[in-house]
Amino acid sequence: MSLKIGDKAPNFKVPDQNDSPIQLSDYIGQKVVLYFYPKDNTPGCTNQACNLRDNFDALTNNGYIILGVSTDNQKRHQNFIKKFDLPFSLLADTEKVVHNLYGTWKEKQLYGKKYMGTVRTTFIINEQGNIENIINKVKTKEHFSQIIS
Repeated sequence: MSLKIGDKAPNFKVPDQNDSPIQLSDYIGQKVVLYFYPKDNTPGCTNQACNLRDNFDALTNNGYIILGVSTDNQKRHQNFIKKFDLPFSLLADTEKVVHNLYGTWKEKQLYGKKYMGTVRTTFIINEQGNIENIINKVKTKEHFSQIIS
């Protein structure tokens, strides 16, 4: 399934770093930044998370809720949040449920080897639960400016 701007954002229910269930439909009436990233504590993912952290107030002042999604487990997310003082939730999509709904779990290639992994993608979801924007070419150090542009 390939999602497009204007599509209804697929609902899901997965645990966050504290094992609390997060359901997208609970955020109807709010704007959501749903960002998929490959792995906690890697350089690009750290740059992206810290860029969102550093601009967190500006995002929340503009009505955005930020939810990061990776296949890491709750404990890894807790460590990542603590290490970099991240003020938003990270979803533990260990079973790749959300990744599959949003089409972000795909075949990738590195040094000639093929493997399955997360394609770094951000979905901006409006107050009605529809996809308002899809950022495919994420600039990890400038992600905030891509979101609010």
